[in-house]
Amino acid sequence: MTFIRPALVAVAHGSRDPRALPAVRALLERVRAARPGLDVRLGHVELNEPLLPDTLAALRGEAVLVPLLLGRGHHVKHDLPTALSAAHWLRGTVAAPLGPHPLLAAVLHDRLLAAGWPPGPGAAAGRAVVLAAAGSRDPDSAADTGRMAEMLAARLGVPVLPAYASAAAPTVGDAVDALAARGIDPRHIAVASYFTAPGRFATQTSAAAPWIAAAPLGAHEAMARLVLHRYDEAVRALRAPARLPLLLARAS
Repeated sequence: MTFIRPALVAVAHGSRDPRALPAVRALLERVRAARPGLDVRLGHVELNEPLLPDTLAALRGEAVLVPLLLGRGHHVKHDLPTALSAAHWLRGTVAAPLGPHPLLAAVLHDRLLAAGWPPGPGAAAGRAVVLAAAGSRDPDSAADTGRMAEMLAARLGVPVLPAYASAAAPTVGDAVDALAARGIDPRHIAVASYFTAPGRFATQTSAAAPWIAAAPLGAHEAMARLVLHRYDEAVRALRAPARLPLLLARAS
C-alpha cells in the first residue's frame, strides 16, 4: 500500500526579536532542500505568524508536528497535542522535541568554534561551558537540558553546566560562579546558546557570559537533519501496525 507522506509542520515558539523568524525560515529551507517534495509548513505557538492553528487549518490528510523546541516542557506536552486534537479534520501526531540529541552537541560545538572556542584535542584544557537554556518548571525539561549538557561535555572534554534564563535555576551567573569555585578562571568560561533562534532569552544569557558567547543553533545543516529525523521517527510511529486499523477506519 502506498501512503502519501504527512505534512511536516515545524512548530517554533515565536519571538518579538526580528531575527527569529528569518532564522527559523532559513532552517526550514534547509529541511526542504534535504527532502524535496515534502510538504513543510511553519506554525508558531505565539508572537509570530503563522500561528499553529492557522497552519493546521490550511491542511488536510495527515500531519506530523515537529517541535523546534529543545525539551519536554509545557508546549510539547500540552499545547501542541491540544492544537492537533482541535484540528479534528487531520490525522497526525506530535514528534519528540529536538533535544537532547548528539546532533545538537555537534551544532553547539560548531557555534562555539565560530565564537572563538579553541579547536583541536587538548586545546580547551582549563576551560568550561555554561549551556544556557530558556528554562521550564517541568522537571522533564530540566532533565533534558542536563542530558544535553552531558553530551556536550563528552564531546568537548570539559565541564558543562546547564543554566536558565527563566523559571529554573541556576542562572548563567550562578553557573559561572559554580565553575569558578572549581578553580576555573571565569575568563575561560564560555556560554553556549541552547536556543533554536535568536530571542530575548538568548540575548539575556549571552550578555552574562564572562568570555565568549556562541550564537543560537540556527539554520545549521545538522539541525535540518535532526528535524527530519524527528519527523521520520513520528511517521514510523504513525504507520506502526497497531495504528493502521484505526487510520484505515478513520479514512473510510
